[in-house]
Parts: sequence; structure tokens; C-alpha cells
Amino acid sequence: MEETTATPPLFTVQVPPIVAVNRIFAPIYMFAILALFYRHTQILLNSPNFITFFLTLILFIADLVLTFMWCTAQAFRLFQIRRQEFPENLEKVLKRSDFPAMDVFICTADPTKEPPIGVVNTALSVMAYDYPPEKLSVYVSDDGGSAVTLFAFMEAAKFASQWLPFCRENNIVERSPEAYFESNSSAISDEIKMIYESMKIRVENVMEKGQVDDEYLPSDEQRRIFKQSTPNFTRQNHPTVIQVLLENKKDRDISGNFMPNLIYVSREKRKISHHYFKAGALNVLLRVSATMTNAPILLTLDCDMYSNDPNTPKRVLCYYWNTKIQEEYAYIQFPQHFKGINKNDIYGSEFKRLFQIQPLGLDGLGGPNFVGTGCFFSRRALFGGPTSFVMPEIAELSPNHALNKDLKSSLALANHVAQCNYENGTTWGYKLGFRYGSLVEDLFTGYQLHGEGWKSIFCNPDRAAFLGDAPFNLLDMLNQQKRWTVGVLEIGLSSYSTFTYGVKHLGIIFSILYSQNHFWSSWCIPIVIYAFLPQLALLNNVSIFPKVSETTWFLLYLFLFIGAYWQDFYDFVSSKGTLKMWWNDQRIWTIRGLTCLLFGSIEFFLKSLGIPTQGFNVTSKVIDNEQSKRYQQGLFEFGIPSPMFVTLSTAALINLVSFIWGLAQLTFGGKHVEGLEIQTLIAGFGTVNSWPIYEAMVLRKDKGKMPSKVTICATLITFGLFVAFSVALYI
Repeated sequence: MEETTATPPLFTVQVPPIVAVNRIFAPIYMFAILALFYRHTQILLNSPNFITFFLTLILFIADLVLTFMWCTAQAFRLFQIRRQEFPENLEKVLKRSDFPAMDVFICTADPTKEPPIGVVNTALSVMAYDYPPEKLSVYVSDDGGSAVTLFAFMEAAKFASQWLPFCRENNIVERSPEAYFESNSSAISDEIKMIYESMKIRVENVMEKGQVDDEYLPSDEQRRIFKQSTPNFTRQNHPTVIQVLLENKKDRDISGNFMPNLIYVSREKRKISHHYFKAGALNVLLRVSATMTNAPILLTLDCDMYSNDPNTPKRVLCYYWNTKIQEEYAYIQFPQHFKGINKNDIYGSEFKRLFQIQPLGLDGLGGPNFVGTGCFFSRRALFGGPTSFVMPEIAELSPNHALNKDLKSSLALANHVAQCNYENGTTWGYKLGFRYGSLVEDLFTGYQLHGEGWKSIFCNPDRAAFLGDAPFNLLDMLNQQKRWTVGVLEIGLSSYSTFTYGVKHLGIIFSILYSQNHFWSSWCIPIVIYAFLPQLALLNNVSIFPKVSETTWFLLYLFLFIGAYWQDFYDFVSSKGTLKMWWNDQRIWTIRGLTCLLFGSIEFFLKSLGIPTQGFNVTSKVIDNEQSKRYQQGLFEFGIPSPMFVTLSTAALINLVSFIWGLAQLTFGGKHVEGLEIQTLIAGFGTVNSWPIYEAMVLRKDKGKMPSKVTICATLITFGLFVAFSVALYI
């Protein structure tokens, strides 16, 4: 599929020129890798002593993992394609009355970590899409069953009657109210801002009180809705709550136009039932929406990922205007972009490789993986493969089921399919809907859909389609990615491994691409080894790399290092990154390897042995003002003690001490220290990367500095590792 067959064109597909360069560079670099392993093998076979054999074997393992990960990353570079859509041509092909209906799924779970006013902004931004409102339905899943969240959306429904016509009449682009009022546009209306601020104050007052008082509920109907919030009604134990807040065949805005459907859903929760976190909530929305609107196209959206472009649905229709494309392509994935990231993105929060670079290579074969948000699905794709439809247990849930009744008349069935035990004895989560079995249910779902024969599309317009919040706290970020680490290992080391299921159902090359994600945690092996082993050997004047006088081998190591980093640098800056952002990104890559990837791998194996571990946690979207200020200044946030900070600080100290020792030896040690040059360079590289850690240990006095107990513990471990390594050398 090179381009659309419509006239005028709706999209084009092109191969970037860099692909040809990558295909030339790849075999050259692979030849260098083979030469490296030849050297390792020669040393292993001719080791003069056990220490040399052992150190070389450890480096061999590290380089083997690096080679595997390089190969998986290289696959992304060899099959890249770039798409461009022309939504301005859509209405020349389709009449607005022919636009398909769309259901939007927004999930929230905890009002204390995901403030309801933020979720409201996300919902309003998609309700205001430049799309026929009678074809649009927004479903909000509240897994916390919070009365505050429900109240917030009742207020949002009232505000929408003013906001939607305002956006339409003034051609507003930022259709999240909060984003619009922060845009400093000269066209900001004081009147609409006052209405919004009044709504926001009411929601925040209710949030502060933790309950909805009668003073905020003017009608008996509204008071009846909140009476079910009894003391027995808790986050983990409550009945199904479904409220139709707006109905597009009845509710009109102030200009007289119908508004989109807005439906609040809180699935039934019981302490003894399985909840399957986000995937379970999405499957409830999939069933509830089937009984009420059953739109052929679905959008999944995180509660903090608001629409940044009102024309996004039209970009989707540039592909899905043709039902044949819907029958072949399961979903259209937009990349995640984030607002509020500091100038140089110190935490690598943009995740350019995962969200922007890798999908280009995936798109050239079978399509990008599903990343959980900003994804438009064909409803049919969630009911079996393209040629193997799986019929749900009742006909009303089928994507082919026609609806001829209003929303409220469907409430009885909608409540039934949202019950916590409804899935018992069915194939929901396994053959139907979003898939269970991993903490990263989004990756798992996309992977299985590809395995069933579906393709997908990566859509990356110049203006970000969605903008969301990234963690401003280092520990929040690491804990989030530790959870991802456990999730990907749950897939990679299961019966769905890319080496078994993947090769059989996706083919070898596509499986290699997916392996980059499934075995993401394996980065911790070479990172930990190269963060400690060369440095400890350097402190004992033990050479484990070629000498400068061994010109060929010395240059080989330099080529391997510079070649890999240069290629990564090009990928990054070609995706609108900067030099400083890339430097911070590669720094955070090493930090992940020493923290969340390492601890996530340990947690996975403990979990596999039946040892209890930490469960799923929602990342907080609440931002502390002081933390935010430090983040914008480019300061790392340590503050709270964590075992992950201990390994990180230990590595930083060992690199600093060994770098100083290496410089001294190379300067004053004479010829007997020849061969320590590469180890000194590695220690120096680690030292430069560790500057934020030294700063937090010694120079800073704010609340985000490194906790003293972490510094003391890391210092003792550093000394202990040096003594243990030294003793091992002379035993």
C-alpha cells in the first residue's frame, strides 16, 4: 500500500533516504562485532589464569547482550517508512453524513493521583473534535468509583454546552480548556474563562471535602444519583454505576446543535474478583459501548492525554474511509507527546525511541505496537483475526449488531455486561477484547493482534495529536518503568515469546523488532557490568581491554563505541531532538539499567517464584510546586530514599574514584600501567554522566538532594566491592 487510491490523495507512504545508509552500515558494523567476539574467544581459549578467563567471560556476556539489542534496534532502521495524510481532501471524497461513528474510551482510576479536573479537560478536548457530534460518543471509565469524579463530569456536561460552540465558532485549536487558557492567545474570552474557572472551583472544592454536598446538587435527580455512595461503597467494593450525562439525540448546546454522547461508567468491583487493571476497564467499556452506540471506530485515551488537534479524527479517516482498510488494519497509533517537559528533558520522558523512532521501522513491516493511548481501533479487530471472527457470548456485543434504540433504554444490559463476574467462563481478555496476562496490556494486545494477522498504521503528524503529562519526579518515573519491566518480561518469558509464538505467527524479522521491547530489561546486564567491572579492574591495575599499542584492536573498540552512539544520535536528532536532549537521554538510559530495569527484573523473578511483590500503582499526576520548580531548573529529584538510588550512587562513586585513579596511573605510573586507557575512558564517561548524582550528594541543600542514608550506604558498598574484588584477584 504505497498511497491511497482516492482522488485527490488522502495519504502517501515514503521510504526515508537514511534507510539506504543504514543498510550499508549494518553489515560493516556486524563485521566489527564478529571481530570483537573473535578476540574474546581467543582470550578465553588462551587465558593464562582463571582471573583473565573470568573477566573476559563476563565481558563476553555483556557484549553478547549488547549485540542482541543492537540487532533488534537495527531492524527498526532497515524498514522505516514515513506517512503523510491530507485531511483537507477528505470532504472531497466523503460527505460528512458518511463519516463513521466513533466511541472514545477514557480511563481514570484514582482522583487523588489523577485530578478529576484534568480528566474533564481530556474529555472536553475530544468532545470538541471537528467531527459530526451526532457521530461521537465519549465513555469515561472511573475505576475508583469516585463520587468526586462523577460530579466533575456532571459539571463538565454543563460547561460543554458553552465550550463546544465557542471552539467551533472561533476555530480554536487548543480544545482542552486548560491548554487554551494557558496559551496566552490574544483571542481568549474572559466570559468563557469565568465560566470555566467557576466550574473548576466547584470541582476542586468538592475534591478538597472528599464528598458531594447537597449545596452542589440542585435537582432531586442529581441527589438520587449520589445516594448510592454509602459507607459500604468503596473503591474496591461497589456496584456498577453507569450515568448518561449527555445524549446527542436530546441534549443541545447554547447554539442549538446536538452535543456528543457523554457516559460515565464505573464497573462493578468486589474484593474477591479479578480486576485486570486497565485492560479490564477497557473491556468493560468495549461491552458497554456495544450495547449503547457500537461505533465501528474506537479511540483509547489516557485520562491525562488531551487532544491537541481537532482534526485528528479526519487524519484517521484518511485511512479508514475505505472499509477494506478497516478489514486489514486493526488500529492507527499516534505517538505519545508530553507537555511541561523541561527544556532539555532530563528524564528522557519523551521516550523518542519507543514512541517515535521504533514505530517507523515497525510500520514498514506490519505496523507499530499499541502503546495504550492515542490509538484508533477498528472495533472488529478486537473480535478475532481478519479471517477468523470470534462471536461474543451474546449477539448484542457483536461489532455487527445494529442498534435502534436510545441510550437509556440500553442501561439494563449495559449494567449487566459491566458486572465483575461477567467474564467468568468467557474468552474476554484472551480471544476477545484487550488482552490480559501482562502489566503492559497495551503492548500485549497489539502483539497478539499482529499475531492474529492484523496490521497497524503509525500516524505522526507535525502537530502532536495528543499531549499528556510525564512524571516530574525521578522516583515516580523509575517506579513506572519498573512496572513496565515486569510487564514485558511477563510476555517475553511466556508461551507468547517472540522466539516461539512470534516467529510462528509474525515471522522472524517482525519478531526481532518486537524482541527489542519484550527483552528491554536485558539492557541492565551490560550496563551493570560496564558500570562496575572495568572500574574495579582499573583500581587494581588490571587491564581487560586492548592497549593503545595494539592499534587494530584499540581502533575496533573505538569504532564500535562511536558507531553505535553516532547512529543513535542521528536517530534522535532526526526526530526533532537536540544535542543536550540526546545527552540526557543516553544518561537516563544508563540510569534505567542500574535502577528500574535491574529491580524490575529481580521483581519479576521473585514473582515467578511465588514471592509477593509490589502490585500495580497509578503514577501520580499531582505536581508539587517545589518539585516542579526544581525540575524546570534541570535538577534531578532524589528526596525520598530508595534502594534504586543506592545502586545508582554506588556506580557513580566507583566511576569517580576509578577515573581519578586511572588518570593518576596514566600520568605517573609509567609503562607498567599501559592498557588502562580504555578503562579510564569508560570511567570518565561514567563520571561525566553521574554529575547530577554528585551534585545531589554534596552540593545541594534543597529537599530533592540525595538522602544522607543513601550516600552513606553507597559509600560503604563501594568500599566493600573494592575490597572484595581485590581479595578475589589474589586468592
